[in-house]
Amino acid sequence: MPHRILLCRTLHPAGMAVLDARADLDIVALHDPPVEQFHQHLSSADAVLCWLERVDQAALDAAPHLKVVSRYGVGFDTVDIPACTARDIPVMVTNGANDLSVAEHAMMLMLGVARRALDHDRHVKSGGWWDAPNPRMVDLAGRTALVVGYGRIGSRVANYCRAFQMKVLVIDPGFHPMRIAADGFAPARDLHAALAEADVVTLHCPLSRATRHLMDDAAFAALKPGAILVNTARGPIVSQAALVAALQSGRLHGAGLDVLEVEPSDATNPLYAFPNVIVSPHNAASTEEGLARMARRAARNILDVLDGKRDPAFMVNHEIA
Repeated sequence: MPHRILLCRTLHPAGMAVLDARADLDIVALHDPPVEQFHQHLSSADAVLCWLERVDQAALDAAPHLKVVSRYGVGFDTVDIPACTARDIPVMVTNGANDLSVAEHAMMLMLGVARRALDHDRHVKSGGWWDAPNPRMVDLAGRTALVVGYGRIGSRVANYCRAFQMKVLVIDPGFHPMRIAADGFAPARDLHAALAEADVVTLHCPLSRATRHLMDDAAFAALKPGAILVNTARGPIVSQAALVAALQSGRLHGAGLDVLEVEPSDATNPLYAFPNVIVSPHNAASTEEGLARMARRAARNILDVLDGKRDPAFMVNHEIA
């Protein structure tokens, strides 16, 4: 019997090539399925390659044959990890596939906000030139960046900020301060104390109970006036209400966001009213190269598990490796 693989969206050709090279697969491709359809197709699936679909207890109950959950990306907050572990189902992610793309996107947002790029773009395209309203622009060089989360993406961003001649603070309880210092960065132990020093805060931590609303009213009150916030991690790490209040008060130079607390958003989102806020649609990883790398790795993760070769380097629930 062929292995049935459920794809929840169209997979990049680089990943399809990995799957198509096998003759023992039955591939079912959906496109952003509603929950009922998703659960219906899970009933016969041996493997699922998901984007932001929720693989919770209800989904697992609908999937008696499921052997592997492969995520198209590195986040896994949409997957019930303990429930998968209880079923001996590896949850696989594409570690290393999107680090570069997301890190570059974070720098793009940082620069775009610092230089008020969209304001000038709109002014020129509307027929203006020398009469630009001249919104305040700032250099990055000489300023202090606080990198929250020092994994593959955060460590890249820290190095990029150093290349821009910024002082770099790093906070991540998962890394010993001596390790951060050895890399040439200043370790921070207290978030609010570090926020008071930061001209730029860039978020690269996973979403968890500890990090949900990490940037709340108290955090924005602690933040140095005139700072820039960049979030390419997960939307709920930032309280949108607190962010809106900080923008309304003029406390922030601006914000660059690839993620929002509620996704997808709509035109009524109050953040869209601020000219000093740049928003992208959760696509920081979606360069042509990044999509290809994630697709190949996500497909390879499925085949490795089905072939009995679980690779702990890409597993979230290492305890069942």
